[in-house]
Amino acid sequence: MKIEYQETTNDLATRIDIHSKFGSRNIDSWMIDLIKLQPHMKILDVGCGAGKQCFSYHTALKGQAEITGGDVNKELLNQAKQQNESRKTGMCFVELDFNQKFNFPSGSFDFTSCCFAIYYALDVPFTIGEMHRILKPGGQLFTTGPMPENKKLFYEIIKEATGKPIPPMPGSSRYSTEFLSTIKSVFKSVEVHIFENPLVFDTVDPFLSYTRASLSEDRKLWGDLFSGKEGFEKVMSQIEQVAKKRLEKDGRLVMTKVVGGFLASK
Repeated sequence: MKIEYQETTNDLATRIDIHSKFGSRNIDSWMIDLIKLQPHMKILDVGCGAGKQCFSYHTALKGQAEITGGDVNKELLNQAKQQNESRKTGMCFVELDFNQKFNFPSGSFDFTSCCFAIYYALDVPFTIGEMHRILKPGGQLFTTGPMPENKKLFYEIIKEATGKPIPPMPGSSRYSTEFLSTIKSVFKSVEVHIFENPLVFDTVDPFLSYTRASLSEDRKLWGDLFSGKEGFEKVMSQIEQVAKKRLEKDGRLVMTKVVGGFLASK
C-alpha cells in the first residue's frame, strides 16, 4: 500500500503539546508500566522521531540499557541527536527506513518498539518480518497506534462541517486489522492493551489548533477535503463554526484518544 504522507516537526509538536495539556492520562507512563523493561536490555525504537520513546526508556532504566533509535525523517532525527548530545545519554540514533531491510544482524535486540509510525509501512509483512528478525528468541515487540474508535468527535465535526466522507486514515483504518493480524501470524504470542485519554477543551481554540496540525496540507492525508491554502482556510472556517455549536450545546468538547498497544513475544 503506497501512502503519500509526510509528518512535519511543528505539526507533530503541536499535537503532542495538546495531548499533554488537555489530556488526563500519560501514555508514556502507561507504556512503561506495561512493557516492563529490564536493566541491560538491548533496545531498538523504530520510527523514533525526535527520540521521545528512547529518552523515556533511558529514564525508566536509569541509563542501564543499550538503546538505539532509528528514523527516516532527518529533521526529527537531528533533533534527537542534538538532545542526546546535550543530555549525554550515550544512546545511538541512526537513519532507518522500515520499508527496507534493517541494517542489523538477526537476533540483535531484546526489545523493539514502533510507536505511532508502524502503520505507515508500505509492505506490512516485510516490516513486521524485519522487526521479528532482529529480535533474539524470547524478545518482544511493542507497537502503538490508533484504534477505530480514536478521536470520534474530531471526525464527526469534520464530516459535519464539510459534508464529505473522511479519507481512510493509515492508522485507524488498518492498525487493528491488517497490522494486528500480521503480528499474530509471525509472533508466538500477542497481547492487546487499550489506552484511552480524553482531551477536554473548554474553548474551541485548542481543538482548532489540533485540527490545523492534523489537516495540514504538508501531511498529504486530507487532499480529498481541500486544495491549496484558500481551500484549507475555508474548511477550517467551516470546522470552527460546527465546533462552536458543539461547544455551546455540550459546554465542552471531549475528544478521546483511543490507542491500541500490541505486545508480542518471539
